[in-house]
Amino acid sequence: MTSGARPRPGSSASRAGLALRGVLAWAVLGGTSLAWVADAPAATAAVEQGCGDEAPRYLDQEPPALAQLGAQEAWRFATGDGVVVAVVDSGVDDRNPHLEGAVADGRDVVTGDGTGRTDTWGHGTAVAGIIAARRVADSGVVGLAPGARVLPVRVYHAEGDDAVEQGVQPTPGRIAAGITWAAAQGATIINVSMSTDADDAALRAAVRDATARGSLVVASAGNRNTADDKADDARYPAAYPEVLSVAAVDAELRPTDASIHGEHVDVAAPGAQVLTVYPGAGDCWYATTEPAPSWSTAYASAAAALVAERFPDETPAQWAYRLEVTAARATPDARTDTTGWGVIRPDVALQFVDDGTAAGPPSPVRAPTSTSTVTASPIVVEDTVDPMAQAREGAVWWVLGGTAAVALVALAWRLVSPRRAR
Repeated sequence: MTSGARPRPGSSASRAGLALRGVLAWAVLGGTSLAWVADAPAATAAVEQGCGDEAPRYLDQEPPALAQLGAQEAWRFATGDGVVVAVVDSGVDDRNPHLEGAVADGRDVVTGDGTGRTDTWGHGTAVAGIIAARRVADSGVVGLAPGARVLPVRVYHAEGDDAVEQGVQPTPGRIAAGITWAAAQGATIINVSMSTDADDAALRAAVRDATARGSLVVASAGNRNTADDKADDARYPAAYPEVLSVAAVDAELRPTDASIHGEHVDVAAPGAQVLTVYPGAGDCWYATTEPAPSWSTAYASAAAALVAERFPDETPAQWAYRLEVTAARATPDARTDTTGWGVIRPDVALQFVDDGTAAGPPSPVRAPTSTSTVTASPIVVEDTVDPMAQAREGAVWWVLGGTAAVALVALAWRLVSPRRAR
């Protein structure tokens, strides 16, 4: 079991030079250890930076990722209204005014009772704010899907040795149970900002069950900084084919070695300089020194909520496909192990028409339309017997003979005609 991850605050000012949205991100994905870990760096929030109950402060900046993801354009089509996003995490503290009215009664899987609306670790609350924070006075913080409803599923209370001793740490069984419970409650999107390098049968079954029920599971591809095993290989549940696996990019939408690379990566999203809510009250900056896939996963889940609202009759695979095929990448028909199909562009995904002609990942419902020229089969010349050769040879001589006869008649006529005229 690895040490835990608590949100890390940073400077109260946004860094200058944020790249324009649409710039291609070559993200590296967050790894995990043999045990479950929240994919954000560990730290304790500082009161002087506006994080904490003792001196909460609301910051007038808008989260930088919103401009990068084209939020204003996306909100013309959807805000996540009516979509339930389950946050399978450390719980959600809805005392923060940003989350007032945004959080439904969930479940505490650790204790077997409770509503999940308690968060002593802080990670799940920050995730919920990224997804669905409402606007409040004197604050620029708002979620990417501000109309969505958060369903808190508390699957751990803390991480680290003390948590293990108390039996409140994350485990594969609890994560699986949380996913299954969320899907049974009708969650449209299930956010799992956690990962492990161990393939677990119960977890795999939970993902398949959730997908069958119509839920899209969105999971972190892993965080190298919080992992014991820092190798670039598969992380779970992100690596299951039904899951949308999310990598982190930095504040300029560039790849980062804070994340793990691998074939399991589907897309990338901003994971640095994240401005969201803090448990109890106030706004807080997170990941100011190192990007974290926890936050990238939350942005991807929010984007999926927008897509699900606009296209309620589509399947989880179609929602994921929209985000993949419209992601920003250098080569339209190629993915990479760092950012998958590229950095998500929810505003474009909401306007995408799947007619089978788009370059990139295959559509789950349409056969590809090929525009390439069919290559003709090579002509092979062989010395073979032609069954019609004899007939054709005879016909040629008849034609030649007939032509000669006509020519002789014409010549005789020309010779006779002048004499008759005189």
